[in-house]
Amino acid sequence: QVHLVESGGGLVQAGGSLRLSCAASGRTFSDSAMAWFRQAPGKEREFVAAIMWSRTYADSVKGRFTISRDNVKNAVYLQLDSLKPEDTAVYYCAVDPKGMMEAPDYTYWGQGTQVTVSS
Repeated sequence: QVHLVESGGGLVQAGGSLRLSCAASGRTFSDSAMAWFRQAPGKEREFVAAIMWSRTYADSVKGRFTISRDNVKNAVYLQLDSLKPEDTAVYYCAVDPKGMMEAPDYTYWGQGTQVTVSS
């Protein structure tokens, strides 16, 4: 059975940084795209970043967030820098997209980790 477990969320002031981690177990994902999405209260889940052979980012985080992966550890990471209050959301990792990487249609999802940015 596949499990994705996120960690690294928390409360940070605007301009600060966090590093999110997502560890996968149950199978290896070296041949699958891995991604991060986020969902703020009252809003739909939105794409943040994805990585396969290259990286792609939402315009709202480009230049501030960095996605990376470690296929040996079967993990994906998201470095969040220059955080803004509007980045506040629950962040979810996802693996194995069913279609486009930017669409929230993945086979496996983590439980989410809260990121709160204070002004």
